[in-house]
Amino acid sequence: MTSRVQTVAVLGASPRPGRFSHQAVLALSRRGHRVIPVHPRPGEIGGWPVVTRLEAVPAPVDTLTLYLGPQRSQAVTQAIVALAPGRVILNPGTESPELEAELDRAGIPWVHDCTLRMLDGGRF
Repeated sequence: MTSRVQTVAVLGASPRPGRFSHQAVLALSRRGHRVIPVHPRPGEIGGWPVVTRLEAVPAPVDTLTLYLGPQRSQAVTQAIVALAPGRVILNPGTESPELEAELDRAGIPWVHDCTLRMLDGGRF
């Protein structure tokens, strides 16, 4: 919980406005954070250039907020660990015991929470 500006990677960011990951990009941006949307297709989301691979995200990253289901996150677990974000937010539906165990082994803090609710509640 901090009010300082953070670099936040949104893994699973969607260009579709109805998706929570898209709403998170916008909400983080409105609060002044530097947002790095990560999505396989290049372009922009919420005015931010998309990074197409997690391995291409420039470090350091304060927070990685995850919007990938557990089956899809398994393929990028090592890239998440290698990025070494300051923390990982596992949004609803992204819970993964395997990823959580890898984060624990790497000493990367993680939490089951909702980025949007964290922002709205001043807990981000």
